[in-house]
Amino acid sequence: MILAEKITQLRKMNGMSQEELAEKLGVSRQSISKWESAQSVPDLKRILSMAELFGVSTDVLLREDQVLEERIPSVSLDGERQALPGECAAELPPLRQVSMEEANTYLKRKTVFAGRIAIGVMLCILSPVVLMLIAGAQATGRIAISENQAAGFGVLILMLMIGCAVGLFVYYGMKMQPCEYIEKEPIETEYGVSGMVRERLAKYTGTHTRYMLTGILLCVLSCIPIFIALMISDDSFVMIIAVSALLVLVAIGVMLIVRTNIIADAMRALLEEGEFSRENKRNTGRNDAVMSIYWAAATVVYLLLSFLTRRWDMTWIVWPVAGVGCALLAAILRVTGDRE
Repeated sequence: MILAEKITQLRKMNGMSQEELAEKLGVSRQSISKWESAQSVPDLKRILSMAELFGVSTDVLLREDQVLEERIPSVSLDGERQALPGECAAELPPLRQVSMEEANTYLKRKTVFAGRIAIGVMLCILSPVVLMLIAGAQATGRIAISENQAAGFGVLILMLMIGCAVGLFVYYGMKMQPCEYIEKEPIETEYGVSGMVRERLAKYTGTHTRYMLTGILLCVLSCIPIFIALMISDDSFVMIIAVSALLVLVAIGVMLIVRTNIIADAMRALLEEGEFSRENKRNTGRNDAVMSIYWAAATVVYLLLSFLTRRWDMTWIVWPVAGVGCALLAAILRVTGDRE
């Protein structure tokens, strides 16, 4: 076993994230990432520090013929002894092993379904557009149908689009269920998996950045049709068209952001980084339940407001507000989880 794999295994056996190990060694997280992917080698001082931190000899770290024990106690650099899995093996379950085949299957499924989930999110955002346009055209006399006919047809399209989106979400959940443990449980990747994932993540970083920037730019610029409508006409139907254009731009932007984040997060989950660190995984079950209740409540509020007021051209504002609230709720859950 080479040094890069030993650093990765020892870090995970000690329940550390890359950020935590970097802090203890006085280096950047990028340095730890490069060590674990064999892109660079730590200097002698860092090797000695890691040997002390993990409670192993330098021979175990440097000699490829030395095999790591299954669980190794460790001492922190400040002299305080750490409680490790090796000392409480009866209390902690063994880590789930992820093979190269399982990792590739997981990444392939995530990549395939990322686009479908993004389309589902886009359908949800676009769902009131047809209703808004038909209702506006009927109210201004542009189409000769009754108000009930306009509302009925528009709501039918809305429900069909939401139904398609829900179908995509459910199908995605069923297909990804066998791989859920990667995102929710502490894992141990087999030899070569971490290096493969880091290489793929490094190659995808440029694409991820472009998708994110494009998506954010579309969301920011989505208000332009509203300003144009205000300048060129006082016709209410023109304003409805502008709001519809706004929703289209937002839907495309969010679709790009959702798709690229699903793909990038899949790689981070295998590396147990960011929101998929072991510390965050402790609170995954609780957070998922809270988020499910939150979005169910947001959907109920949206539908109630829309049907009671019939202002589909205005009630869409529930979704961006809910998105901001979701980010705030996630931050609160993260803080309360850290205090437990």
